[in-house]
Amino acid sequence: MSERGYRPPLSYKDPSFLDRSEARSVRILSEYLQPLSVLRKQLVHDTIVFFGSARIREDGPMGRYYREARELARLVTMWSDGLPDTTRRFVVTTGGGPGIMEAANRGAMDASGKSIGFNIALPFEQDPNPYISRELSFEFHYFFMRKFWFAYLAKTLVVFPGGFGTLDELSELLTLLQTKKLDKKMLIILYGSEFWKKVINFEALAEMGMIGEEDLQLFEWADEPGQAMEIIQSRMTEWYLEPETPLPRGEQKTPAISNTRN
Repeated sequence: MSERGYRPPLSYKDPSFLDRSEARSVRILSEYLQPLSVLRKQLVHDTIVFFGSARIREDGPMGRYYREARELARLVTMWSDGLPDTTRRFVVTTGGGPGIMEAANRGAMDASGKSIGFNIALPFEQDPNPYISRELSFEFHYFFMRKFWFAYLAKTLVVFPGGFGTLDELSELLTLLQTKKLDKKMLIILYGSEFWKKVINFEALAEMGMIGEEDLQLFEWADEPGQAMEIIQSRMTEWYLEPETPLPRGEQKTPAISNTRN
């Protein structure tokens, strides 16, 4: 018999249930629906995602990349905020942590613009940086849901030098483009050609038949913020702002819509 007067909590408000393995699907769904709701409310239409190491510091040996990520994010934000649109286009987005992520969020703030942080709970490295727009700061438990949100609205990826996490994110997005699992055009810029050509020999992969020669066209190189900004502005204008052919239905001006195949 239950204790007289005792009322059990509603299941969706019961932490002891929500933290159990049986509720994993509820937690996963929440990490899809909560960002979707917020991004729609904030009228975010699409994003420009900055990837790169959490370990790069402004005053460290690779500090130029921090400073250049900050400057590029500032340029992107000034350009996007000047577009004649009622929705937020090409919003600077990062993984929410320190290093290159912090630099990009900081650059957007330098331009008095908003930026997104898709942070993830980790035992080290990954407290949210203070430059993310408060209303666009998200915390994830599941890596794959965080990756989904990186890809979902992104029109451009700018990939700065990084380690395992950056390589993982880059490889996954290149694979989605290569296999045409993304039903949209996406620009990928590898920033820091000296670093990337030393770390990954893309030409050797093609020569050995591991990728096609045409796959080398899936990305472009940049070594200066102005150069990267010129590429971004040119491609985004050609593909999304002033396309020669009508955009697919999935690219119309409904905020936070799906750009991936089922």
